[in-house]
Order: sequence, then C-alpha cells, then structure tokens
Amino acid sequence: MKKTILYLLLMAGINFSQAQNLKSPDGELSMNFSLQEDGTPTYTLSFKGKEVIKISKLGLNLKEQKDLLSGFSIENTEESSFDNTWKPVWGESKEIRNHYNELEVNLVQEETRRNLIIRFRLFNDGLGFRYEFPEQENLVYFVVEEERTQFAMAGDHTAFWIPGDYDSQEYDYTESKLSEIREKFDGAVQPNASQEQFSKTGVQTSLMMKTDDGLYINLHEAALVEYSLMNLNLDHENMIFESWLTPDAVGNKAYLQAPAHTPWRTVIVSVDARDILASNMNLNLNEPNQLEDTSWIKPVKYIGVWWEMITGKSSWAYTDELPSVKLGETDYSKTKPNGKHAANTEHVKEYIDFAAEHDFDAVLVEGWNEGWEDWFGKSKDYVFDFVTPYPDFDVKEIQNYAESKGVKMMMHHETSGAIRNYERHLDTAYQFMNKYGYPAVKSGYVGDIIPRGEHHYGQWAINHYLYAVKKAADYKIMVNAHEAVRPTGLRRTYPNLIGNESARGTEFQAFGGSKPNHVTILPFTRLIGGPMDYTPGIFEMDISKLNPDNDSHVNSTIANQLALYVTMYSPLQMAADLPENYKRFPDAFQFIKDVALDWDKSIYLEAEPGDYITVARKEKGSSNWFIGNVNGNDARTSKIEFDFLEKGKNYIATVYADAPDAHYKTNPQAYEIKKYRVNSKSKLAQKSVPGGGYAISIMEADKTETRGLDKI
Repeated sequence: MKKTILYLLLMAGINFSQAQNLKSPDGELSMNFSLQEDGTPTYTLSFKGKEVIKISKLGLNLKEQKDLLSGFSIENTEESSFDNTWKPVWGESKEIRNHYNELEVNLVQEETRRNLIIRFRLFNDGLGFRYEFPEQENLVYFVVEEERTQFAMAGDHTAFWIPGDYDSQEYDYTESKLSEIREKFDGAVQPNASQEQFSKTGVQTSLMMKTDDGLYINLHEAALVEYSLMNLNLDHENMIFESWLTPDAVGNKAYLQAPAHTPWRTVIVSVDARDILASNMNLNLNEPNQLEDTSWIKPVKYIGVWWEMITGKSSWAYTDELPSVKLGETDYSKTKPNGKHAANTEHVKEYIDFAAEHDFDAVLVEGWNEGWEDWFGKSKDYVFDFVTPYPDFDVKEIQNYAESKGVKMMMHHETSGAIRNYERHLDTAYQFMNKYGYPAVKSGYVGDIIPRGEHHYGQWAINHYLYAVKKAADYKIMVNAHEAVRPTGLRRTYPNLIGNESARGTEFQAFGGSKPNHVTILPFTRLIGGPMDYTPGIFEMDISKLNPDNDSHVNSTIANQLALYVTMYSPLQMAADLPENYKRFPDAFQFIKDVALDWDKSIYLEAEPGDYITVARKEKGSSNWFIGNVNGNDARTSKIEFDFLEKGKNYIATVYADAPDAHYKTNPQAYEIKKYRVNSKSKLAQKSVPGGGYAISIMEADKTETRGLDKI
C-alpha cells in the first residue's frame, strides 16, 4: 500500500518537501495534504489503509482576480487536538463528544502574496475541511466564480443520489453505480426542473455511497452560512466529484469579504452503515449554541389542518373567486365561500379537541390567512401579510379555546418565495404570534424566489433563512422551514431551528407516491444535516377515499408509519392523518401518543441504505425505550437484541408489527400488536414485509405487571 501511494504521489507531481499528514484520534483515518509542483493544493484520505479519497485538488476560481488554485507555497502549519463533551438543547442523545485532530495549513500565493488557510479536522468517523481567508491587504472584497474542491473516488461505487437542482430536493432517490449516473440522469429529473445550467452528472449532497468491498462513504457539507449550497458534478470517466455552487441571478457563486471562510466539506467513512447514522461530525463542525436562554425551546408533537388539503379533500382558499381590493384591504363580502375551506373556526376547534383528548402539544393550521385564492388562481406573484385572517377564522376565539384546552397553536407563513416581502413583515408577524400565543412557525417558500433569477439555495436566500431564524429567536419563536435550504447542522448554533423539510416528504405520497424504500435512504442522506419534518402517521393509504379525484397511494404499511417516529429523528413530529382515521385504529394510534420526542441515547441496531434501518432510542429523563424498523422493497426478518436495557430489570415490550399478509400496496392496514416480557438478555426475530416494519414501546415494569406475558 505504501509503495502504491508513493507511486501515485510521484505521478501527481507532489512536492514531498511540503507534504503533511494528519491522523484521526484512533489512528484509523489518515489524511495527506500536499502541493503539486505548480503549487496546487491536494489532499488524500484513507481508512485502515484503504483509499477513500484519491489525490484531489483544492482551490477556488475568483471573478476578475487571479484564481486561488495554484502557485502556493506553505508558509507554516499548525497541528492541534480537541476533545470535549457538550449537551444539545434537544437531540438524539443528551451528550455529544467532539474529538478531533486538526491541521491548519497556511498558504501564500507567491505571485499575489495572498494568504489562504485550509483547515482540516479529522474525527474517528470522518474528515471536515474548509477554506479560510484571513484579513489581508491583497484580498479584501472578492467574488467566488466557482469552488473547485474535488472528491476523487477510488472506484465505481454504488450511490444513492438525487439530481443537482438549485431550487428543490424533492426527488425520489436513484440507486446506481457512479458510472451510470449520466445515463439515468434525465429519468431522475423532475419534468419542470430547470436543469440547463447543469451537466448530466450533477448530484446533491448528502451523497451516500458504498464500495464493492463494503466501505460506506458520505459526502456533505456543514455550517452553511453566508455562502451558496454545494452540489457535486461527476467526471464519470475518472470518478472525480467537483463542487458546483448554486449561482445568483447573474451567475456568481458567493460574495465574500475577508476575514471569511467557506462551509466545511465533509467525508464520513465506516465499514458499518450504522456508524454513518450515528455520526455527530456534522454537528461538531458547527459553532456552539448562540442563544443564552433556551428554556422556551421544546420538542413538539402536533396534529394539523393540512393532510385534508394536500390530498384535495379540503381547500386552503376561502373562496374560488378573486375578491376585489379596496384601499389596500381585500373585500370578501361579494364572494361566495367554496364550502371546502378547512381553516375555519369550528373545524379548527375539532382539531384542538382531538389534540387535547390525546395529549398533543399543538395544532398547525394552514390556509388561515387571506390571499390563497389569489395565489393559487392568479399567479405565483401574490404576497401575504401574515396577520390578516379569512372571515371564517377568528384568531382570538381560537386562541382562547386552545388555551382552555391546554393546547398551543402553530403558525403557518407561506412566503410564496417573496423573501424581501417576508423580511419587511417579520417583526409584525412575530409580534402577532406572540400576541396570540403561537410559539412555533412553519414557514414555506413554495415557488420561484422573488426577485426572479435568484434561487432557493443561493447565498442570498441562504442568508435570509438564517436571518429569519435569528429574528425568531428575538421573539422566542421556534422555526420549521419548508422549501428552504437543506440543513447542515446549524441547529447546534441556533436550536430554535427545530425542523426543516428540504426533501421529498409525506405529501408526495398524496400526489405521486415515493418509492417504498424512500424512508430507508433519507436517514443516510437528507437527515445527516439535521432533522426533517417528514409528517408521518398516515393510516389511510388510499387517497381516493379522501378525494375521489386523487388516485394516489401511500407506499407504506401502518407499522412502517409508526416506526418513522423513531427512525426519522425529529424533535418536531406530526400525526399527519385526519382524526377520523386515527379513531378507526386506536390501538395503533397509541404508539404515536406514547413515543417520545427527545432522547438520552440512540443505538442503531441494523442498517443498510435502501434496504432497512432499525433504531432504539431511550426517552430523555426516563427508563422508557422505543424501537423503530423501516423496511425496503423486499420482505426481511429483522433480528435484534435487547442488551441495551438495564441489567436486572424487567420491561413490557409492546410490538406493533406487520401482519403476515401485510403489503404496502395490497394490504397496508394489516398489523398485529403483541406484548412480551423482556430484559437485557432478550432477543427478537420479527418479519417486516415490503414497505413495512415494526415499532416497539418498552416500559419498565415489575413482576406483577409482566405476569402472564410471554418472554422473548
């Protein structure tokens, strides 16, 4: 192996006098930094002697300035180590260890005398690195034309990918060899996606891969702040990924002023897929919590007036007509209500009653404010004011009713992509929320970004998303942003960012079902950067029973839907179906009522991207455990052990599983519930059908309570 690396370095023209090596704390990962003969920065990464990243170039193209690509020499280097433990406000575990070795490489470009720092942090589970631009005379204001970071793969790996896109991550994943991405690209792209700016090999991160010899590799980014989102373009002949940043309206990728730095580029590596899911590297590369008081930030289990609208059973709009506007106020007096508007006072009270009866924290209401008929019926240029309700939605009455029932209300802000309009209204909108007792907001960015030409994932929009989260913190408001940029670990720094969408969620089951194994891929990809408001809990899979004009089908079993509350981690969990469907299956609904939102510990029992995931989590401050298993396209028997339970104690395990004849397409509502006596020596073999799974609640019990139960 050493001779092979030496040969490759010689072939690449590496200047050995300026080569640097960094090892992970456990010594299993090794990163080499070197300059080629022309002063081009490069790096390699290996795991237990196996190549992970072959010789890959680093640097940036600048606009109207000499590029920061070559001509460098090493001015000095500095190595250091860091090891501490921190406590997240909420999360998959109560404590997180942040342990890495660091190499800071200070470069000087001989011709321009400009300085560039490349900082590497090597953890036991992977590598993070970024570019830093120190304060200096020869580089002050500059425009990034393109970042040229490379990730040279060591083989034709199997990848789980979605096409590159500047405005959407709402794709089903394609599983293919890297060499097949080009031929499969057109079939994976949404019909309405604007892909003319992309080659046929652009893919999004987080990108999950598996090598032929069983190594798992994940490429992503962390701490995306004041910069554009990174996609990856693949040179399919040489298997080299190169960064491809989202442009602004005139094609520029980022505007920076030194001192500044880019986000971290990340590579997570393991021989065990479970380690990818358990990695905290993305969080550790973000800055610590910036909020002094976090007492108001609390996980939320909620229901909402949403699924009946997304399926077409009900309407966001109060009327199907376009009302007149006079003196800046909308006049609905001459319009006819459509009779389908879901966000009306009496109907919302029904949801509040259901939430109170079943001990849910909050109720989300969409379509409560004026303008939806204009936005849907006229154009996507309509902008909302976020404080004016429809005539049939009494904000004060609903506030009083919810308070009397001990239920919070969750606000909905659809920005329609008009970012500047939203920023003009933010203070007023957040003050309105404070006045009427709304502690959390679901914000949406559906449609093209206004002004035209800007993109959802460009620097300008990314700056806005963080601005909205910071402003919300001033008013002690939690944010759940939909259609915004996918998360990159910023929930550590701003823990009031309690959720994002930024991927294909449950609503796609209502208008073109996602693949049944979709939920076995998302935790390896989209969730690497942070939790997703996936909106699980659908019990009626045949959408035509809600809306005869909609023949969509939810490609999942009820047991699979229950398991999602554990496998798709989020402190924000919705029971997305209609109350009447939960009333049909009260025994299965019990798991949704019982399952926790915040955790002391998470253990990944089984995992294979695209096939299955089994997770056990211990409720924060409790002895209760919950297990979720989601299964892919093929039936499988899951085998797990309960050795994570405290020794010497007895527990009652309630298993919610697929019935033997269940199937996501033909018999999705077939499930069975069994109770067992378990302890730390117990083992379980449980069948999961295609698109199925199981969920288990484990409660500590004494001998009297477990008497008569079978032991496993």
